[in-house]
Amino acid sequence: MDRFRNTRQPDRGWWHELWPEPDAVLRDLGLVAGTSLADVGSGYGHFTIPAAEVVAPAPVYAIDVDGTMLDEVEALAFERGVENVVTISGDARALASLLPERVDAVLVANTFHGVEAPATFAEQVSRSLEPGGQFVVVNWHDAPLEETTVLGTRRGPPPDLRMTTEETRSAVAPAGFEVAHEVDLPPYHYGLVFKRAHDL
Repeated sequence: MDRFRNTRQPDRGWWHELWPEPDAVLRDLGLVAGTSLADVGSGYGHFTIPAAEVVAPAPVYAIDVDGTMLDEVEALAFERGVENVVTISGDARALASLLPERVDAVLVANTFHGVEAPATFAEQVSRSLEPGGQFVVVNWHDAPLEETTVLGTRRGPPPDLRMTTEETRSAVAPAGFEVAHEVDLPPYHYGLVFKRAHDL
């Protein structure tokens, strides 16, 4: 299985420098206790484990194509005593069939820019959500590469893959989603919380 384009997992130091308080980010995006969540492209769980702590006792499904990364998620969950994480190895392009149940929210952090067919993927997300559920996209601002440095190195997707908030909205809209909430996530990201138009 192939990853989405340009979504290689960065090292932990990079991730922690960019997102020192992932639980605060998740709360800003509207996650609360009791919200079941699918974390798409979970990597080694930088958002997965804090999400599980925020939404407990609801389940958090960590989805990734890399089984080694999921092993790290499980080890970190064990280390922190988190019991509501379920790892799923598979291709998120078939998200609805991967999940054992519909969820209240789907999180796609630092990955949406690489989705080749965003409207098709958004349809999968829609089919994976409970009525009133949320599709949460954390994306890089459309800024020049030289302006997005982490630990002294240029980071983030190449300029041709970066998306403005309007481009992200437009990519998701064909699946029937509209933005319910928008959050600026300094230094280099924004968050868009989508709901189906008929759920707004």
